[in-house]
Amino acid sequence: MAKRMVARIAIIGTLFGTFTLGYICGSASTPRASAQLPQVPGGSLGAASQLSLSITDIEQHVSGLQKNLDTLKKIQSALAVK
Repeated sequence: MAKRMVARIAIIGTLFGTFTLGYICGSASTPRASAQLPQVPGGSLGAASQLSLSITDIEQHVSGLQKNLDTLKKIQSALAVK
């Protein structure tokens, strides 16, 4: 009876040790995953801030073009009156 108990404890210990060793070796040798995106300083937050800056620049350019268009319309209406 004691031999059976010792044998079961040895088998359980061996299985537990094998699992533990496999887990440690597997986690130590697995490389980290990384996206293959262009390197942007600051990661995804850096990309989001660059996008925000780009949108702000585009809005400024559109506002400038709108002012130029308004000026051209005023000139066109002034020339059409004469």
